[in-house]
Amino acid sequence: MLRMFLIKLFPDKLYLKIKFYLKFGKRLKLNNPVTFNEKLQWLKINDRKDIYTKMVDKYAVKEYVSNIIGNEYVINTIGIYDKFEDIDFYNLPNKFVIKCTHDSGGIVIVKDKDSLDKEYARERINKFLKREYYYTCREWPYKNVKPRIIIDDFLESSSNDLEDYKFWCFNGEPKLCLVCTDRRSNLKETFFDMNWNLLDLKRPNHDIDKRVIKPINFELMKELSKKLSKDIPFVRVDFYEVNGKVYFGELTFSPAGGFVKFEPEEW
Repeated sequence: MLRMFLIKLFPDKLYLKIKFYLKFGKRLKLNNPVTFNEKLQWLKINDRKDIYTKMVDKYAVKEYVSNIIGNEYVINTIGIYDKFEDIDFYNLPNKFVIKCTHDSGGIVIVKDKDSLDKEYARERINKFLKREYYYTCREWPYKNVKPRIIIDDFLESSSNDLEDYKFWCFNGEPKLCLVCTDRRSNLKETFFDMNWNLLDLKRPNHDIDKRVIKPINFELMKELSKKLSKDIPFVRVDFYEVNGKVYFGELTFSPAGGFVKFEPEEW
């Protein structure tokens, strides 16, 4: 609590400059940003549209996405709650996903309701429900998102590994696709260009997964990404492909808060 109190005292620009220097060992050039990470920090300060709040809210974004590409790509919502005690577990299906609407990482995957440790789920969700996610990396879109609990359908793939396809879009054009695999064991991150060529690009501490094959709906996901990223300087558009069907995941304006290194550094 003391750490968060002290963090809140820093104005956004100063906080980002300090964090950037501690992470990369060099000054953040907000007046003339050059690198991708520098530009993400600049966007945090200078590109603040009210619609961005809705776009990062894991519940509100569903309506936003439905209006642009159609409801058929949106994962079904089972329930939305202000507090954990409001959840009626008796009427839930056997499999589902619990997460918070305003942050990243606050998730509980339930594959068998009868074996669910409700006390663990309560502690985890309540912990993240109290988290003020905006202050960690000063990602402005999250600042005014109402903290709530959302329960979604559980997406189950016949391959037993739910690949996450993340399209990095610049001014409405997808340029890279990051594929995340083995998320629950040993996360692997693999970058491809828009012709599905494996790129010599990686993020530290994560291996490349050379087993990844081109998804059936790759071209469709590219087109949907264009529609969802139209007129936005940068946004990452995430999809899942489950048994031949595409599902929207989330929109992210600052991957890893803009504080992740790339190898080789030229990228």
